[in-house]
Formats: sequence, C-alpha cells, structure tokens
Amino acid sequence: MDEIISFAGQTWYDNYIWQYGLFLLLIIAGLISKKFFSKLISFFLFKLFRKYKEYIEADAFYRLLQKPLSFILMLIFIYLAFIQISFPEYWEMAPKEEFGINMILKRLFSVLLICSIIWIFLRLADFMSVIMIKRAEQKENILGIKQIIPFFVDGTKIIIIIFGLFFILGSVFDVNISTLVAGIGIGGLALALAAKESLENLVGSFTIFLDKPFVVGDFVKVGDVLGVVEKIGFRSTRIRTLEKSYVTLPNKKMVDQELDNLSLRTYRRAMFNIGLTYSTNTNQVQAIVSDIKKLIEDHTNTSEDYKVYFTEFGASSLDIMILFFVDTMDWGVYLETKQEINFKIMEIVKKHKADFAFPSTSVYIEKQT
Repeated sequence: MDEIISFAGQTWYDNYIWQYGLFLLLIIAGLISKKFFSKLISFFLFKLFRKYKEYIEADAFYRLLQKPLSFILMLIFIYLAFIQISFPEYWEMAPKEEFGINMILKRLFSVLLICSIIWIFLRLADFMSVIMIKRAEQKENILGIKQIIPFFVDGTKIIIIIFGLFFILGSVFDVNISTLVAGIGIGGLALALAAKESLENLVGSFTIFLDKPFVVGDFVKVGDVLGVVEKIGFRSTRIRTLEKSYVTLPNKKMVDQELDNLSLRTYRRAMFNIGLTYSTNTNQVQAIVSDIKKLIEDHTNTSEDYKVYFTEFGASSLDIMILFFVDTMDWGVYLETKQEINFKIMEIVKKHKADFAFPSTSVYIEKQT
C-alpha cells in the first residue's frame, strides 16, 4: 500500500501520477456514464413537457435528445479531466489570454459547448414539430396546417443558428456584435446578389404557401418528375416518385415550370388503340366497336364521356381508338378498372371470331410467263 502511495506521489512533467490517473478515470467515467446521465436528464426535461405526453412518448423524446446530451456530458467530463493536469512550466506556454495552445483549447471547448447547446435547441424544435403535427391531425384543415408547420420549424431553426453564431462570435471571440451587424448591413447587397438563387427559392416557397398550387400529399407532375409531395421546405420541395426514389426540386422550379396537380383531377383518362387483322370484315369491326362502347358505358367506374371509333388503316392492322375516363383518384383502382376492361375487350374480339394484328409484311411474287 505504501508503495502505491509512494508511486502515486511521484511527479512526471510537473504533475503527480495520481493526477494522470484521475484524468483517465474521468474520461472513462464519461464514456461509461454519458448514456445513463443523458437518459436521466431527458427524463426530467420530459417532465417539463408532460402536458404533451399524449402526443409523444418519453422514449421518443429521449431518442431526440440522446446524441446532443451525450455530447455535452462528454465535454463536461473532458473539461473536468483536463483541469486535473497542467502543462509543465518550463514549456513556457502562453496564458489563456494570449494566442497559443491554451487559448486555442479554451476557445475550442467553448465553441463545442455552445454548439452542443444549439444542437439541443434544434432537437427541441423537432420535438415541437412532432407535437404540432400530432395536434394538426385532430383538426379539420389538416393539410393547410401541416403545410405551414415545416416553414415555422425551419424558420425557428434558422433563428436559433443565427443567434448561436452571434453568441459564439461575441462571447468566445470577443467580436463587437453591433459593428458586425452594421457590416452585414453594408454588405447586404453583395450577399443578396451572391445568394440570388436561394432568395428566388425562398420567394418560391412563399408563393407555394400563399397560392397553394399543391399541398403535402398531392400527386403532381413537374417536368419529367411524377410523384407524391412529401415535404415543402424553405428552399425545396421533396417528391416521392412511383419508383420510390426521393427527388428534391428547388421551389423556384416548382413555381416557374408547368405543374400538373393530378390529385385535383376529377377523372383519370385511359386512351389506347387496338389493331385488328386485315382479314376482319366490316360487320365484325362494327360489332366489336359496338360491344366495346356498351362495355365502357355499363362499367360502374367509367364516366359517360367515352369515345370508341374505327379510326385508321394502319400499316398492318385496322386500328380502333378507345378513350374513356375512370371515376377515381386512386391509382390502384384505375389500374384494376383498366385491366378489367382490357380483358373484356379480348373476349369481345374473340367472340366475333377476329384476331389482334401484329406488325407484318406481305410479299407478293409475280408469276413470270
């Protein structure tokens, strides 16, 4: 025991051995206990928002704050560990008030600490977003409210980040904030010109919000992109395509390009041609056209506005144009209806002893005499 005490009392680079041991112990304690303490702190924080517990569970709240809380707790343990030891005096390190390693470490710790606090506030903004969306689902105008929530949350996050940056510059780097704001005002024009496209996207987002050409959940077509709107942000709109890919389009493009909001259609259109062989006679063609008209007219999912006509003498077929509208906005119902009508058309053609044509070429050989 005396040997251990004697060893711990020895010095190495102007620090006792026990100080190095305490340094390592605090680092290890931080790594082991940060998860426990972060969960404990999030539990007490959740108590402050207990009136919202019907909208979000405590575990979900913890998952939001786990990483930033663990990070800030680890920073605290690292700080406590570093104050246990000091640089040797003969290294002649500059004091914390002068530029050098001491100042860099001090300011780095302060910046990381403030950034972790900003991170926590950003996660709290996400928490409020969840609460607002859950509450919006209980109201009638759910789409309108859900569309404005991302604007509010993103705007809040921007304000938090701006205030955080100003606080870092003022408290850590001793920057005169009043002078900085005045400088930003002078350089505002240059900044606006440099961020011209971003400003156009911002204006586009307000146009979308005020004019409401579409809302979250609408099925739209913009240029070659076809899909469901999942999120409308300050800068861009995110669309989930039929291939399940996630396309991000700038809001400027959403308002400048021709946009087809397919969710606002009253019907879905189906238009195609079928080709019969040239061996089909006039009576057969007339009977097939008549039966297809009756099929579409009697179907429960089609409208009265339909067209079935023998329109073309094709290169290898007698072409019948079929146009009808399905009374649904559901893509699945539309496909089911179209498939059902296609099967019936095949039966009609077979019933009248006709055949579908396919691309073919007839070769006539002239007999030589």
